[in-house]
Amino acid sequence: MSDLLARLAREPCTMIKSLIITLFILALVGLACGFFFLLKDPKNSTRLLTSLKFRVGFCLLLILVLIYGFWSGELTSRAPWLEIHQP
Repeated sequence: MSDLLARLAREPCTMIKSLIITLFILALVGLACGFFFLLKDPKNSTRLLTSLKFRVGFCLLLILVLIYGFWSGELTSRAPWLEIHQP
């Protein structure tokens, strides 16, 4: 485990990618929990709303990390249509 953390600390691009994957998985888990709460909980339960709050928070963090990654240059796009417009 310490080798993995040391490698992530040396490679910032890998660290930001792992953070993106983690936030995406947490958003999916929140989505699944919300679906479960929608089906199984009584009508006066607030767990569905709490799940929505966490999911929105994870998605906002994900968008902010993506914006930071592209702004700092740690993330790049290899889309083929971008190469057409570069001189």
